Amino acid sequence: MFTVLKTENKARLGVMQTVHGEIKTPVFMNVATAAAIKGALSAEDLKTIGCQVALSNTYHLHLRPGDEVVRTLGGLHTFMNWDRPILTDSGGFQVFSLTAINKVQEEGVTFASHIDGRRIFMGPEESMTIQSNLGSTIAMAFDECLHARTGYKETVESVARTTRWLERCKVKLESLSKQPDAVNPHQLLFGINQGGIHDDIRVAHMQEIAKLDLPGYAIGGLAVGETHEEMYHVLDVVLPHAPENKPRYLMGVGTPANIIEGVARGIDFFDCVLPARNARHGHLFTKHGVMNIMNKKYETDSLPIDPDCNCPTCRYHSRAYIRHLMKAGEMLGMRLAVMHNLYFYNTLMEEIRQALEEGRFEAYRRETVEKVARRI
Repeated sequence: MFTVLKTENKARLGVMQTVHGEIKTPVFMNVATAAAIKGALSAEDLKTIGCQVALSNTYHLHLRPGDEVVRTLGGLHTFMNWDRPILTDSGGFQVFSLTAINKVQEEGVTFASHIDGRRIFMGPEESMTIQSNLGSTIAMAFDECLHARTGYKETVESVARTTRWLERCKVKLESLSKQPDAVNPHQLLFGINQGGIHDDIRVAHMQEIAKLDLPGYAIGGLAVGETHEEMYHVLDVVLPHAPENKPRYLMGVGTPANIIEGVARGIDFFDCVLPARNARHGHLFTKHGVMNIMNKKYETDSLPIDPDCNCPTCRYHSRAYIRHLMKAGEMLGMRLAVMHNLYFYNTLMEEIRQALEEGRFEAYRRETVEKVARRI
């Protein structure tokens, strides 16, 4: 299912075979939270810009349009007309970050919808049922998400609960996948490592969940208040205890520099809303750094966003035109900006994979990290 083809120090070049096609790793998953990229990009657009995996969200799709609706329409792949792999996040992060939580207990979480305030219960079994209805390629376990600065005792208790929930997720998804009417009987379950910035809790938790022999493992609970240095330290501490023959997914990360540093530490999968969100506000990534297209200096600039970029936006449109569209509030401006940023991220991953293939990743890392983080 997952094969490490080549390594350079801790960095890994790999490939994962799934029922919905091959995933070349390291990979950045483009975030289509509610079965769509914010910025008016279609499934066909995603193929044009090199997306391998789309990521959608259990919580949001359960609320709208409803996972039963998606199931009735043939599952998420049919619903959004995407024939490549899809990973569905379990909804755990949204339950703990977007909602008014009423009660966390062993069974699960009772919370109020951020849309209409109605009371909803979600636990491991409910999350697996929703994701089974969606029929995603990869389903994420339902976990408890804590702030990085959460105290030691509370973190220990939370991580123990997350482990028990993971065991329930595994049993439930295996049962659902055996049903004759399962949307995707080959659905894969990834477990999630938690523990904040407490080294011993992180390591013990990874060692414990590795025993379940799941198809993949994620590092969760990062990019939620800790520094970049603390995040890198957690990866350095935990990844030696992650199964070498399984993909490793760093959830919700991050900047181009974060991704390069994550690859250097052995991460295979990434996702983040940052490229699309920043694009919608005019912050665009290039090989030379980050530009704010709203700046006055681009008002009459006829160059593309990045002369070295081959995305549809850069091939056909100028900085001046995109700036005008953004200033005028035209949806096309947002669409072109999002398309550029996601193309940049997908191309970044291609460059990383090529560098690993050619045995020059460390050189690429040294040349690129500081450059892509610069403000133009």
